[in-house]
Amino acid sequence: MKRAITESLLVDTELLEWECRRCEYSLGSVTENYKKGCLVAQRDPKEIWEPLIEGVLNFSYDDTWSRIVEFYCPGCGALLEVEMLPPGHPITHDIELDPNTFADEGSVDMSSKDSEQ
Repeated sequence: MKRAITESLLVDTELLEWECRRCEYSLGSVTENYKKGCLVAQRDPKEIWEPLIEGVLNFSYDDTWSRIVEFYCPGCGALLEVEMLPPGHPITHDIELDPNTFADEGSVDMSSKDSEQ
């Protein structure tokens, strides 16, 4: 059975693996960070938020203080997650699941694409 964890991630409860919700590409074990199985792109904040005015105080994020990290599915190229981190900061392990909880009978199957409506 597959269970939706976020709008872009599924967990296969039999294999205990992360999957892309769009193409069901395996991103690795649920005991690991799913981001390890993703394609990663680091972006300069000024590419996304162009400076509004010239000069140092230009209302844009400074790349010496922040970086943007994007995580993509290797199977279909869907954007799965975006993080804004200080330079040198490790990738965030934001979702940690207990694999034993998937055996609970009270959990709800949300893998159907119709459940998004």
